[in-house]
Amino acid sequence: MLLSGQSVIVTGGSSGIGRAAALACARQGADIVIGHIGSDDSAAEVATLMDEIDEVGRQSVAVGGDAADPETARRLVDTAVDAFGGVDVLINSAGICPFHSFLDMPLELYRQTVDVNLNGAFYAVQAAANQMKTQGRGGAIIAVSSISALVGGGMQTHYTPTKAGVNSLMQSCAIALGPWNIRCNAVLPGTIETALNREDLASPEKRDYMTGRIPLGRLGEPDDLAGPIVFLASGMARYVTGASLLVDGGLYVNLQ
Repeated sequence: MLLSGQSVIVTGGSSGIGRAAALACARQGADIVIGHIGSDDSAAEVATLMDEIDEVGRQSVAVGGDAADPETARRLVDTAVDAFGGVDVLINSAGICPFHSFLDMPLELYRQTVDVNLNGAFYAVQAAANQMKTQGRGGAIIAVSSISALVGGGMQTHYTPTKAGVNSLMQSCAIALGPWNIRCNAVLPGTIETALNREDLASPEKRDYMTGRIPLGRLGEPDDLAGPIVFLASGMARYVTGASLLVDGGLYVNLQ
């Protein structure tokens, strides 16, 4: 029980990596605040997740709202304080990746991607860190970046800069928040099968191509991120901060 009795906020918790992380933390003894977009679909997914968390003997509450709105971050923290007495861990997983060519990129799509992926991460991290500082017992912040922080993508010119920014945010926050024993780290997934890339991987040819580049010989699953995230959240990583952990089946080193 690596996270016994701790309070964990997970943004983007209704599906994909966020959902896997929330359930893994609950299985390790944590109570969970699940952040989600607030749509009917995400609310239904969260209801199922909350049932699973209840089955492992932990508590959960849900907060719907746009990650790009600073008020959502404040509500997540306030809910954690009211329900569980504070915030010990923040896992920022909220993100979008609407593939689009560069030269005709709609300005609104670019702004939305930056607002959700980068600005939303900043708001959540700042709100959680202020609460952790007030509590005086340290904390752990883990941001889901991407291998795209390190490599380019012709259909991701709006997305890759946000993930590089998230990675950089964790490095800078590791310095800024170290005096309060708040650790900040990033996980960098490779090609993970989630709703974000389901359409892109629908082509058998594209799927085979992507799989062929991965030394471990398979695409990733959300659960592949859960263990590394729990590790970074736990006391086992008490001297780890400012780190960028690749969780990509070896994809990045195979691209060099």
